[in-house]
Amino acid sequence: MEDQISSKNPDQAEKPTNEKPSGVNRYALQCSIVASIVSIIFGYDTGVMSGAMVFIEEDLKTNEVQIEVLTGILNLCALFGSLLAGRTSDVIGRRYTIVLASILFMLGSVLMGWGPSYPVLLTGRCTAGFGVGFALMVAPVYSAEIATASHRGLLASLPHLCISIGILLGYLFNYFFSKLPMHIGWRLMLGIAAVPSLVLALGILKMPESPRWLILQGRLGEGKRILKLVSNSPEEAEIRFQDIKKAAGIDVTCEDEVVKMENKKTHGEGVWKELILRPTPAVRRVLLTALGIHFFQHATGIEAVLLYGPKIFKKAGITTKDKLFLVTIGVGIMKTTFIFTATFLLDKVGRRKLLLTSVGGMIGALTMLGFGLTMAQSSGGKLVWALILSIVSAYSFVAFFSVGLGPITWVYSSEVFPLKLRAQGASLGVAVNRVMNATVSMSFLSLSRAITTGGAFFMFAGVAVAAWNFFFFLMPETKGKSLEEIEALFQRDGDNKTKGQNGAV
Repeated sequence: MEDQISSKNPDQAEKPTNEKPSGVNRYALQCSIVASIVSIIFGYDTGVMSGAMVFIEEDLKTNEVQIEVLTGILNLCALFGSLLAGRTSDVIGRRYTIVLASILFMLGSVLMGWGPSYPVLLTGRCTAGFGVGFALMVAPVYSAEIATASHRGLLASLPHLCISIGILLGYLFNYFFSKLPMHIGWRLMLGIAAVPSLVLALGILKMPESPRWLILQGRLGEGKRILKLVSNSPEEAEIRFQDIKKAAGIDVTCEDEVVKMENKKTHGEGVWKELILRPTPAVRRVLLTALGIHFFQHATGIEAVLLYGPKIFKKAGITTKDKLFLVTIGVGIMKTTFIFTATFLLDKVGRRKLLLTSVGGMIGALTMLGFGLTMAQSSGGKLVWALILSIVSAYSFVAFFSVGLGPITWVYSSEVFPLKLRAQGASLGVAVNRVMNATVSMSFLSLSRAITTGGAFFMFAGVAVAAWNFFFFLMPETKGKSLEEIEALFQRDGDNKTKGQNGAV
C-alpha cells in the first residue's frame, strides 16, 4: 500500500473520479480492514480462553480463584498497555503501534502455547494483555482518522466486528481441539495465535500512516497525498486537508511539503494536563462521555457471558462438554452477525438511536436471563423451559449488545476527542474499559457464589438501566459530522471564555 502511495502521481490523483461522494472509499476500507485484523487476534484469545480454562483446570490442577486471575490478568495488563499506547502512537505513529501490538500478541501466544506451568501461562497471558491494550486503543483511532465523515461509523466499527469474528473462531477452535488429548488441545488453542500475529506484524508495514498524524507532525505533503487516496474526490480531500491543518494549528494557506512545528507539541507532550488537570469545560464533557460509555460497556456483564458461557450453561442444565461448546459457538455466531449488521446501521440510523435501542433490549434480556438461571438452579437444572429461556435470553443479550453498545463504544470514543488529545484520550478510555473488563472477569465466579448466577444477571440489568439514562442525557449524536465539527457539539455558551487557556478545543 505504501508503494501505491509513492507511485501515484499527484496530478493523476486530482482527476475527477466516477465514484459517488457517498460511496465507501475502497482504499480507506482496505486500510481499516488490515488495521482491524489485530482485533481478530485479541477476540480469538478471549473466545478460546472460555474453553481452554475447562482443560487448564483439569491439567494444571488449578482452582477457581486461579482461573479468575488467569482470565482477568489479560485486562489488568491491557490497562497499562493502553495507558502507554496513546503516547506511543503520538511518537512513533499509529501504524508502528499496531506492529508493536502484533509482536506482543505473538510473544504472549508462544508463552501460553508452551505453558509448562501456571506461572508461565500467567506471564504469557499478561504479555498478550499489553498487546490488547495497544490494539484496542490504536485500531479504532487509525480507522477513524482514515475514514470520511459519512462512513466513519462503518470503518471505526470494523475493529469490534473483528473482535467478534475472533471470538467466534476461538469458540470453533475450542470445539475441534477439544477432541485432542487434553495436554495438547488447550496448548494448541492458545499457541496457534502466534502465526497470524507474525504475519500481521510484517504485512501491516505496507499500510499508509494516518494522514492526521502526519499533518500534526508537520509532514503536510505526505498527509495530503494519503488524503487523496482515502477520499472520494479531490475536492473532499482538500476540504479534509484544510480542516486538519486548522485543527493542528497550521496556517490553512500553507502548502509546504514539510512544516517545522515550532512551539507545538506534536508528540503528546502536556496532553494529560489538558485532559485531566486543566481541561476546558468542553473537554471535561468529552472525557465524561467517553469514559462513561467505556465503563458501561463491560459493567453491564457482557464478559460474563463471553468468558464463562460454558459454566453458565452448565448451571442452566447442560452437562456434556460437546454440548456446552456448541451452545457457546451460538453466542459467537449471534455476536458476529449483529455486529456485522451494526456496521451498516451506524451511519444510517445514527449512534444515539442505535445505542438507546441496544441498551433497552439488554435490560429486558438480562432480566429474563436472571429469571431463567434462578429457576434452573433452584430445580437442579431439571426444568427444560428454564434452560431454553436461559439460552434464548443469553443469545438476545449478546445480540442487543452487539448491535449497539459493543461497536458504538469504540466508534464514539475514537471520534469525540479533539485531534491533539485523541490518541491519549482514547487510551484513557481503553484503560477504563480494561479495568471494568478485569473487574467482571475476575469476580464473576465469586459473585455467582455469593448472590447466585441469576442474581448476578439481575444486578447487571440494574447497571444497564443506569447506562440507558446516562446515554440519554449526556450523549449527543455525531453521525455524519467531521472529526473537527464534533468538537463543537460539546461546547456550550461561555466555553469560549476558557478556550484561550487551553489549545485543545
